[in-house]
Amino acid sequence: MIDQLLREASGRQRRATGVAILLAVLAAISGVGLLAVSGWFLTGAAMAGAAGVAAVRGFNYLTPSAAIRAFAVVRTLGRYGERLFSHRAAFFALADVRPALFARLAAARPESVFSRPPGEVATQLGSDVDALEDAVVRRVTWPGALAGGVTALVACLFAGPWSAAALAIGLTAMRLVSRTLAPRLIAVPVRRRADALTRLKSAYAEYAACAVEITAYGLVPQIVEAMAPDVEELEASRLAVVNAEALTQGLQLVLAALTVACVLALAKGGAALAAAAALAGAAGAEAWSGLTRTDLQRPRVDDAMARLEGMASLPARAPHQADTDRLATQSLTLAGEGISCVLEPGGRVLIAGASGAGKSRILGTILGLRADAPQRVLVGDIEVRDLGLETLRRLFGSAPQDAALLAGTVADNLRLARQGVTEAQMWEALEVACLADTVRNLPHGLDQWLGADGARLSGGQRKRLSLARALLSGRPWLVLDEPTEGLDSVTERRVAENLEAWLERTGTGLILVSHREGLHALAGYVFSL
Repeated sequence: MIDQLLREASGRQRRATGVAILLAVLAAISGVGLLAVSGWFLTGAAMAGAAGVAAVRGFNYLTPSAAIRAFAVVRTLGRYGERLFSHRAAFFALADVRPALFARLAAARPESVFSRPPGEVATQLGSDVDALEDAVVRRVTWPGALAGGVTALVACLFAGPWSAAALAIGLTAMRLVSRTLAPRLIAVPVRRRADALTRLKSAYAEYAACAVEITAYGLVPQIVEAMAPDVEELEASRLAVVNAEALTQGLQLVLAALTVACVLALAKGGAALAAAAALAGAAGAEAWSGLTRTDLQRPRVDDAMARLEGMASLPARAPHQADTDRLATQSLTLAGEGISCVLEPGGRVLIAGASGAGKSRILGTILGLRADAPQRVLVGDIEVRDLGLETLRRLFGSAPQDAALLAGTVADNLRLARQGVTEAQMWEALEVACLADTVRNLPHGLDQWLGADGARLSGGQRKRLSLARALLSGRPWLVLDEPTEGLDSVTERRVAENLEAWLERTGTGLILVSHREGLHALAGYVFSL
């Protein structure tokens, strides 16, 4: 699946890739020509100088000098242009892959996504996707390396077939060593490095979420100690990768040197042709070594592809039920072991039970965010697990226990409820949630910037802003999980009174979880866990 996404994204960059391949081929051919002509020219000029004034006057300096400059210009422009267009193709291809992957992630079953640590998902959408760059650039590397190798072989033929044969054998040996050695040396440390980095990012995300508590209780040394093994593993694996790359590239350098020496020793036709053949072989080996860099990156690419494949292959959630208007008029049934409750539209139920009994779990199942509640929940005669997240979003508005807020304004957070929310509707919802006066007293009112996760607001104010957002959703059912937690008794009583009037006026059904008895009167039924 990742291969297909990458092929489709790369296909949309076909023109840039084609230009990059053409420039890579020109740069490789020019590189070989530059060194070959330079070797012939310098050796010939030296021999002419040693032969006397007559030989010097008869030596043609202009044509090879012009050729050298032309090759140098073409090589420089080719290399620069190849990198520009190849990385442009890779950049835009990955820019298409990342949102496509995110779309697959968003379309997966929520319980499959939320079971993964947030740092792991961030790593996969970040560094793992970045690792795919070599898979795009590789399409340019091969033609350039092949062009350089073939041009060098042709140049060596002028110095005799044995010289060309030596170059062919040397390039083959370089390729075999690179293909065989690189994966064996680098695959394991690359995987160790990626796993350690993922664990560190996941741990960092989890610890950052409770940074205040860590600081307040002086737990920084313990956190550092807990993360130390993964830090050490990351550094050790990085060192192993560097050592493996150094060994592989060092062997390539030795083979290239031996190849050039053999080309020079077997060359025929005089010193000038021998020098041209030797330097052409060196240039061909340099172009050929680009494949070694690809081999060294291949384990990282393969490892990233395997992890991303797991993300892209997450099971898809249930399809959306188009007839939500009909479902909104159906009854809601909660059924557990020895107990059941049937609510008609507009009905209200309190889900009661001790802490840890599974109240939040059944709410998560109702909202389509998980599927592990042992109880059955039906809309009409359809299990909520079969309705799909899109359908459940249109049936249930929610104010969760942990109110998540955007790093934006008050209005930004309220507009998440649905499209087209007006300021008048925002103020009405804030009045019901007993937050209107607080917002009016903010310097910029609804346009007040709240900071990350509503940092400007207290815990109780964040809960009430989340409640106001749920009221604005306009869904047939309202799901509230501890909506007055952290509020004083007077404010809680006002919220309860306002909610009672709002529910009565709108005919909205209520599914409530609350340990605060002040809200229990809102419910007509109790479903005990």
